[in-house]
Amino acid sequence: MNYCILTGSPKQDGNTAALLGPFMEELKNSGAQVECLPLHPLNIAPCTGCGICQNVHEGFGCPIQDDMHAVFNKILQADCLVLATPIYSWYCPAPMKAALDRLVYGMNKYYGEKPGISLWQGKKVAAITTCGYKPDFGSDLFEEGLRRYCRHSHLDYLTMLTVRDMGDKEAFRSAETIRQSREFAKQIMGACAR
Repeated sequence: MNYCILTGSPKQDGNTAALLGPFMEELKNSGAQVECLPLHPLNIAPCTGCGICQNVHEGFGCPIQDDMHAVFNKILQADCLVLATPIYSWYCPAPMKAALDRLVYGMNKYYGEKPGISLWQGKKVAAITTCGYKPDFGSDLFEEGLRRYCRHSHLDYLTMLTVRDMGDKEAFRSAETIRQSREFAKQIMGACAR
């Protein structure tokens, strides 16, 4: 099984990364192929809504020459896409939002002169998030947006792990947080095997 993980945190060693570490370790220990792409250091321009990609049915087709072309190819090769991100203002940070905007058009060829298909149809999607509020208030809007995104793209949305981040690194990186991350990896692997 091939997993592509997009990380949306601007912090390389933040709490989202701490939550993601045991998750990736569990996947790798089970023999999975894991590619992790931190989005913040990449050059990802926002979608301009030009529509050019909609008439390129065999690939990404975006005329913006930046790092999204490589991200697109990595996701296309994966069986499961995992979005790992902190939640800022009830949604993901700008680099991940820009990537999601570009992907929803570059992957879904619905609006061109001759409507096409979803290039990533059937791929599994999961999310790992951290947020300052309780999860049912902090990350619920992101999850609902992701559910709708997956329905529109014909992706198989699995589930989301959210751990509350109160700003205390030491308290966050507890044995319980590590256990949750590892259990979530097992849950995702089980869902992907079905």
